[in-house]
Amino acid sequence: MAVETLQDLLNEGVEGRGVLVRSDLNVPLDENGEITDPGRIIASVPTLRALVEAGAKVVVTAHLGRPKGEPDPKFSLAPVAVKLAELLGRNVQLAGDVVGYDALSRSEGLTDGDVLLLENVRFDARETSKDDAERAKLAAALVELVGDDGAFVSDGFGVVHRKQASVYDVAKLLPHYAGTLVAAEVEVLAKLTESSERPYAVVLGGSKVSDKLAVIEALAPKVDTLVIGGGMCFTFLAAQGLSVGASLLQEEMIETCKGLLERYGDVIHLPRDIVVANKFAADADSKVVPANEIPDGWLGLDIGPESVDRFAALLTEAKTVFWNGPMGVFEFENFAAGTRGVAEAIVTATGKGAFTVVGGGDSAAAVRALGLPEDGFSHISTGGGASLEYLEGKELPGIAVLED
Repeated sequence: MAVETLQDLLNEGVEGRGVLVRSDLNVPLDENGEITDPGRIIASVPTLRALVEAGAKVVVTAHLGRPKGEPDPKFSLAPVAVKLAELLGRNVQLAGDVVGYDALSRSEGLTDGDVLLLENVRFDARETSKDDAERAKLAAALVELVGDDGAFVSDGFGVVHRKQASVYDVAKLLPHYAGTLVAAEVEVLAKLTESSERPYAVVLGGSKVSDKLAVIEALAPKVDTLVIGGGMCFTFLAAQGLSVGASLLQEEMIETCKGLLERYGDVIHLPRDIVVANKFAADADSKVVPANEIPDGWLGLDIGPESVDRFAALLTEAKTVFWNGPMGVFEFENFAAGTRGVAEAIVTATGKGAFTVVGGGDSAAAVRALGLPEDGFSHISTGGGASLEYLEGKELPGIAVLED
């Protein structure tokens, strides 16, 4: 990636300068507003700490959830500010607005090494506007918070596939640099696309084939093994002419899956057994059945033990592994064994010297929720959608703008 990095900025000197940082702090919250997985906040700390210790006046912008372009208390970054302060070991101010009076007055009062977190940037409709001029106005207001000699550090990899004001447009107005996290993510993904050691295995799960179609098309010709689980496997099973009962099914994608199986049937591996349930619930009655014997009215919520063993045998021998998407409803203990088994196989591969990447999103959440060792993987991405789009070969606006 031919861009300037955080280290380049630190070499230039940031003491006393305002630095606007776009972080990805979009963490899941429970019904009480408590953070259930702080992974993205933890990943943002190295860049912020480096700037703080170098004496910058740090202004952080980030989003949480999907507010409708206006303030919504349930999407406030208040719990994030508390957690970030704990991890940084210093006070983190939270502005009461995005670029309004409170943000401006607080930014003007910053001293060297201070951190100001702006309120959820998606409370301002201009952040996600399709109108270039509207986004540019918000970007200019963000730039005003760090002053004429300010700089921009892009460190929110989970949003670099979005052409948004705090990701793309601010980089047009300030000297711009890739943060530690963004630089590391791009380096890892480039390795997956350009110099993967064989055998190369990809594991895809999640609910919808349509969400993963482009990455299947991009990677299937390049890999030795393509394991498919999760809800999306049922559309592939239906494409083989099997009944999938009440399982998740994208009927409009069946013909597409038939075509994929015809072209890449030698590398695509589907489950041979399924854990089915009589309802979608943690306490549902469940049983293991062959993939071609899913009863009417029952729905598949996990891959079965035979499938785990087959997939594990393939993965433990791989030299490169990319995993995106759980194998089942891992949030329910009775349907977590498939995801756990596949993840443990990838950990084994890592221990044998393989280069293994967890592609963010639910997969990264599963690693932490199931208590698996994070150092059992070569890299855990913070950006599910961004990772997939990079591997699909798409240009990521938030990366492309840093190259200008």
